[in-house]
Amino acid sequence: MNPFKELEIQGVYLAEGKKNEDHRGWLMETFRQDWLENAGLRTAFPVMSYISLTRPGIARGPHEHREQIDYFAFIGPSDFKIYLWDNRPNSPTYRQKVQLVLGESRPGILLVPPGVVHAYKNVGEVDGLVLNYPNQLYAGWNKEKPVDEIRHENDPNSEFKLED
Repeated sequence: MNPFKELEIQGVYLAEGKKNEDHRGWLMETFRQDWLENAGLRTAFPVMSYISLTRPGIARGPHEHREQIDYFAFIGPSDFKIYLWDNRPNSPTYRQKVQLVLGESRPGILLVPPGVVHAYKNVGEVDGLVLNYPNQLYAGWNKEKPVDEIRHENDPNSEFKLED
C-alpha cells in the first residue's frame, strides 16, 4: 500500500490521514515503514521524532533545510495552513507555490524535501499539535553540528511571505 501522492512541487508528498474512531476516541497511524518502502521514499526514513504545540494565529517558518526531509503529521486538534515554495533552481517545479490546510478537518502526513521552503500557521481557534519524524538528527549526533536550517522568517526582504 502506498498512501502518498506527489503534490504540485516535485518531491513533496501528501498522505491523507485516517482516524479510526469508536466510543473510546480515535487512533491514527502516522508512520509505517512499509508506506515509505512502497512509495520508493526510503531516504525519508525517520531518525528521530518530536511534537510541537502551536497556539492559534501563530506561524512557524518559513525555513528550509539543506539535507533534511521533514515528515510532518498534522492531526489536530486544530487546523494549519501550510505554505510551500520550491526553492531548488534545478527542480522542474522551481518557484512553484502550494498552500493547503491540514489538521483536524483534514488529517494528513506531509513529506517536505530539502530545498523546499515551508511554513505553517495555526488557523484554528485552539492549540494545535504537529508531529515530525525527520530523517536527520537535530544538530547532528549528540547535538554537535550546526542546525540544518535556512531561516527566512526574520528577513524583511524575503520573498517567502505567508499570505492569507
